[in-house]
Amino acid sequence: MNTPTSEMSPTPFGLSLSKPSPEATVQALAPWQQYICDACGYIYNEADGDPDGGLAPGTRYADIPEDWACPLCGVTKADFTPYTPPSLEALRAGMTNSTPVATRGAAGVLIVGAGRAGWQMAEALRALDATLPITVVTACAGDVYDKPMLSIAMARSTALEAMVKESGAAAAARLNVRLLSHTQAVRICTDTRQLRTTRGNLKYDRLVLAHGAQAALPATLPAAMCWRVNHLAVYQKLRAALGDTPKDVTIVGAGLIGSELANDLALGGHRITLLDVQTEPLARWSAEGAGTQLLDAWKDLAIRFVGGVQVAQLEQVAGRYRITTTCGQRFAADQVIAAAGLVTPPRLAQSADLQWDNGIAVDPANLKTSNGHIHAMGDCIAIQGQPSRFIEPIARQARAIAADICGAAPAPYEPRAAVVRVKTTSRPLTLH
Repeated sequence: MNTPTSEMSPTPFGLSLSKPSPEATVQALAPWQQYICDACGYIYNEADGDPDGGLAPGTRYADIPEDWACPLCGVTKADFTPYTPPSLEALRAGMTNSTPVATRGAAGVLIVGAGRAGWQMAEALRALDATLPITVVTACAGDVYDKPMLSIAMARSTALEAMVKESGAAAAARLNVRLLSHTQAVRICTDTRQLRTTRGNLKYDRLVLAHGAQAALPATLPAAMCWRVNHLAVYQKLRAALGDTPKDVTIVGAGLIGSELANDLALGGHRITLLDVQTEPLARWSAEGAGTQLLDAWKDLAIRFVGGVQVAQLEQVAGRYRITTTCGQRFAADQVIAAAGLVTPPRLAQSADLQWDNGIAVDPANLKTSNGHIHAMGDCIAIQGQPSRFIEPIARQARAIAADICGAAPAPYEPRAAVVRVKTTSRPLTLH
């Protein structure tokens, strides 16, 4: 009998099955790998995949299509590099063995805000200087989480506790920074270089404002009657208020956040009414047909979009809410969410007499404000009058500021046109 030379193996029934190639076998048996987005810090885990982006759990990085987009910031696969989570011991050893790049006063750097911008700022500073005193002041607990995940968590049945990637206390210990959580920043005293807070005055050599923006509240929507979902603590309270039974939810505003929330809550079993002054959702991207695509994807979901309307009144009636529009339409709801865009709170900037231009005005290259000892980054800034509201620029902004503060080689920030990944899982969109 001749020895078979093909890659086919005989079976008991006379059939032949193809053997997988050696490369495929090695890949299938290899441990799951992780890859980090160099733009925003999102970590792709092969074991988890990206179901919302069309990648099933177990999708190897090599098999990801080249046009796949980062779920957080929208950049492509080319912007990812292999990632191995560092141990706490390794980080501490690195800080112990590194050398400060510049000599500074004892006050060090004070960061206001512990969202993605605040923590990435602390990371960038610590990467350049192991001993620089860093203090982070935040009105919340300072827990590390991905804010864009707030608008897809219900569809994914994500438990609230699973949304926190690292507690604020653990992040502070890892980076050797002082964290003042649940602390309000009240006023900047530029003459003494102090920040007044609800826990006393704090001195600074350099101050970085990373306190973000807040959800806008139309004048006709009383704050006590509607939700503004802009951080984890509020989202957790909203989920608790919705409970486990289907509710009628009205969302005012069909932009990026409103549309994502409508999609997510509908997939979570709730009945959604989505109102907007524009005649279609995602009107900012009407030229790309975003609204038409979204409405088509929502045909089988409990989402009712009503465009071309403006809210005139929100009131409580018999334990529920009633919204009346200027044209006389009425909508009843168990919960109301305001998603009418973001605004930068001006109080701290005004106290320091910082230049303002639709946000805190900064130098495009190093993110300095009009005060040489104060930088700003993230949602609270504006460059030539254009607010910076997206995830992708934050890491680059942090590196530019850290280089300026630490006296390292300049790493100028370059504003780029944003690529927006709309996390509407019924039909994910990538917009420009």
